[in-house]
Amino acid sequence: MTDATNSPAEAFSLPGQKLYQRTAAQLLDEIRRSGAVPGDRLPSERQLGERYGVSRVTLRAALKELEGRGVIASSANRGWFLAEPAKASVPVGGVQGLADYAAANGLDSRAIVVATAVRPSTIDEAETLKIGPGAALFTMSRLRFLGDQVVVLEHNRVPHAMCPALAHTDFEKETLFATLRASDPPQIPSVANYEVEARNPTEEERGFLEITDGTPVLVATQLAFNQQGRPLELTVAVYRADRYRFRGSITN
Repeated sequence: MTDATNSPAEAFSLPGQKLYQRTAAQLLDEIRRSGAVPGDRLPSERQLGERYGVSRVTLRAALKELEGRGVIASSANRGWFLAEPAKASVPVGGVQGLADYAAANGLDSRAIVVATAVRPSTIDEAETLKIGPGAALFTMSRLRFLGDQVVVLEHNRVPHAMCPALAHTDFEKETLFATLRASDPPQIPSVANYEVEARNPTEEERGFLEITDGTPVLVATQLAFNQQGRPLELTVAVYRADRYRFRGSITN
């Protein structure tokens, strides 16, 4: 892949896309225009980050996005390469976050962070996430929007040791799953246990979710596991029931 000078990824403004997705699209376009062939090596991550004017976290998320789509592949200690054609047909798997859903459906999404902290885990949290009681836990509460409509109040918990960068990331600009995928080593949400229940909102939830009538909430508890089967992320998401629908498939 030949070197080229491009405009920073921030210059692009595509509805429903996060910065890492725009960076991935720009890199993919450059790969196609460059005439690169399978096996060609990409510039270093430092060079790519400077070229597109993005952070290491954003750049790694973009690379992971293209790796998941079978476009590129990594080699230990050697960097990134254009993948063989057979890999291009591999579908993207794993757990889809709200930002992923929005991007896939051409919707604009954003978040407002209510609070973040790194604190000791409780006994129940430690048991669920398979960490030692009192082990450091990254926690975050945030409001998630589709368009200009608030949809959900999320409470996220991740073992801090699995991705220390979480504590220093601006989650009004980056997404949780993208940051996990870009960690070193990567933490890829691959499968999740999911439970949903309906109830009346608390007064605090009414305020955050702008509920002024009898609208109930749907509370979804999700435990996501990484590519190695380790518990990665525990989320309790409180959705406005009039702005959320759960669909699933049952297989045997």
